Amino acid sequence: MSDTPKFEVIDRRKYKADEEEREAAESQPAAAAPPVAEAKPAPEPKKEEPRPGPQLVTESVVEEDLEPESETGAELPPPPTAEESREQKTAYDASAQRLEDIIRAQNPGIGAQPPVTFDHLVNQLYVTSMIQMGAGQNGQRTRIDILGARQTIDLLGVLAEKTAGNLTEAEDRMLQSALYEARMAFLELTNMISMQSMTPPPAPPPGKR
Repeated sequence: MSDTPKFEVIDRRKYKADEEEREAAESQPAAAAPPVAEAKPAPEPKKEEPRPGPQLVTESVVEEDLEPESETGAELPPPPTAEESREQKTAYDASAQRLEDIIRAQNPGIGAQPPVTFDHLVNQLYVTSMIQMGAGQNGQRTRIDILGARQTIDLLGVLAEKTAGNLTEAEDRMLQSALYEARMAFLELTNMISMQSMTPPPAPPPGKR
């Protein structure tokens, strides 16, 4: 057995290459690792485009979103000021006077027109209701507007209700008399219409054998 020691040659380049490879792997960012599958958000529901025609409403309406409606259904404009009303009345009277002067110049026999009073208003509503119920239609086929007559008579009733306590004795007596007469004529006419509608039509004449 020889006393000469044995030497083993180690290739340091191999260890150095392995070490550099290990350091490079450790220095790489974590993003190099295989990506982890992320949870995808649920797809948003498609919004339906509005279609023509009536649609069924499925969502409840929040009361707070509703705007309070006016009792009259629409906002009224502000009333005119006292100065505006006075100026308008002055201009109206001047325009009416010019019109009357033109008419009287063309018709000298016509006198000045009397001022419009409360009596004119009551008489106009009364005459209108009677004409709508067929009065004054002699010599021609009577045309009756029973619904229009009812509305005109109701206007007389509203006038009597709103002016209660603000009329003179003569004005109140005239209004109550006109309202009474118009209502009586309406009752008589509606009774005749009811009787005619209940009367059976006449039987047809017997046919020849």
